[in-house]
Amino acid sequence: MRSGNKTVSSAVYAVEVPDQRLTAATFADLALPLFDQLYNFAHWLTQDASEAEDLVQETYAKALRGFSGFQAGTNFRAWIFRILRNAFLNSRSGLKTVALDENVDEPASAAPSPEAVLVAQASRDAVREALSEVAVPHREILLLCEVEEMSYEEIAQVLAVPIGTVMSRLYRARKALRAAVTGKLQGGSHGV
Repeated sequence: MRSGNKTVSSAVYAVEVPDQRLTAATFADLALPLFDQLYNFAHWLTQDASEAEDLVQETYAKALRGFSGFQAGTNFRAWIFRILRNAFLNSRSGLKTVALDENVDEPASAAPSPEAVLVAQASRDAVREALSEVAVPHREILLLCEVEEMSYEEIAQVLAVPIGTVMSRLYRARKALRAAVTGKLQGGSHGV
């Protein structure tokens, strides 16, 4: 996991829309490159490929319908992720707990031995299980920050909360995940 202050948007991840006439072609140019990121986030939230596909399709439909109301000069990526998040919350009747199943980044080793591979797999499995047990608001902010690599400012836009709230939620989410992973590793080592 990365650390540090992410309040400054990275040009690699932020999609700033220039002040221009917003057309369907402009929408396609902005939205299509984000498809994989949106699908991955939807799959993390739903843990179901079919439901994730439906959620992304609904997101694109809503975003296209509302594109005329999008403010040029603002962050398109944060805007469309917020639409996806809201569609998820509406379709799942609020912040109902769901399990997630996705690869979690781990530190790379120089030359992994079979034992190191086994330990790494056990750690990955522990993180996956722990992440599925973390409350949805914590899981959501961890995914946006650590998986989607959004800045604090982008997360604040997606979640419609102040940056200070993002930072405090992220702190609590990391703390909850750390405790859950520690419990998994200590309680279920099974000889590893």
